[in-house]
Amino acid sequence: MQQTKKLLFLCIAVALVMVLSGPVWAEDSGKINLNKATVEELIQLKGIGQKYAERIVEFREKNGLFKKAEDIMNVPGIGPKIFDSNKDLIVVE
Repeated sequence: MQQTKKLLFLCIAVALVMVLSGPVWAEDSGKINLNKATVEELIQLKGIGQKYAERIVEFREKNGLFKKAEDIMNVPGIGPKIFDSNKDLIVVE
């Protein structure tokens, strides 16, 4: 009986850890969220250096969250070429 209780407790603990860590795994898709990314994270994008990354953050703070990935082209200096290079790497959530 004691061993059954321990096993049941272990199963519940494992299930709880899996449920609580699920959103972390889902968010770790390797994509960069334009609405949460730091300057350091944005620099990882193709064609985005320190200056453009700072512009993206400033634009987001001034104008609110991006509604779709294409909205990055509203940031001064970022056009279709940079967007096309990164469209598979960026998300908005």
